[in-house]
Amino acid sequence: MEWQQIIGFYYVAKLGSFTKAAGATFRTQSALSQQIKNLEKELECRLLERIGKRKLRLTSAGQRFFKFSETSLKRYQSLTEELNELKGLQKGLLRMAAPFTTLYHLVPFALKNYITQFSNVELTILDRSQHNILDLIKNGDIDLGLVLESNVPKDFTSLRWKKVRTVLMTPLGHALVKAKRVTLEQIGKYPLILPPVNLKYRSNLEEKFQKLGIDYHVIMESSNVELSSLYVEMGLGISFATIVADLPELKKRKLAFLSMDHLFKPDYIAVVMRKDKTLTSYKKAFIKILFGDPPANNAK
Repeated sequence: MEWQQIIGFYYVAKLGSFTKAAGATFRTQSALSQQIKNLEKELECRLLERIGKRKLRLTSAGQRFFKFSETSLKRYQSLTEELNELKGLQKGLLRMAAPFTTLYHLVPFALKNYITQFSNVELTILDRSQHNILDLIKNGDIDLGLVLESNVPKDFTSLRWKKVRTVLMTPLGHALVKAKRVTLEQIGKYPLILPPVNLKYRSNLEEKFQKLGIDYHVIMESSNVELSSLYVEMGLGISFATIVADLPELKKRKLAFLSMDHLFKPDYIAVVMRKDKTLTSYKKAFIKILFGDPPANNAK
């Protein structure tokens, strides 16, 4: 069994296409096909089945070999990083993910400083939902993610980064702005712009309404606070948002931000990773730059 056979099979199985895998591995389709035929001959079993002209399906043996190839590639990557570390080289991969708002508003300055100092580090930055980020961390597809601490499972390592608060966004001059303490009963009287139904935050919010027997109308679904703020400013509805204080872009909007501290506990954006994940010095350096100073020892 050759290393290139393992790599070739992994990409064909992952991408579901010889054409795409050829592009990813810089091989011709015929070369990839021959590699997998030789691999199947050596293992004495079929790994792939063709469905029609373009679709591929893994056999039971293929599924097992895919897990083997995936694990092997990840271990090889870890070994390469460890060897570079021993040689004193700040070189390797840094893979991270965060929701759009966090990437757009909170990460750019730290990332710019990091790129300047660690030009030999290859970055992969993903815009993903909170739930998706946790799955990527669990599967070892990224090194670290930025998510709300309240969403982080106990078996992950979590470092508090920035405090966030839940606010109610309304247009300037909205009737609720004059209220001293806005209640859910008052909020339920107006059209709401809420996150999609599959998000934990939405389900928690709806549970609060249901417990109080409050009828409410969702006029729009939005998973992005910038998008929600645009339509709130237009007067389409009002919206909850979990934000870091003094977010510059939102200040430009003609909006009122009403405190919901009496209904929702403050949360934190956290840097999250697997507990069994060993970070190289250049990955630790990114966290240090992100925090401005070495992060406090408040890992879960």
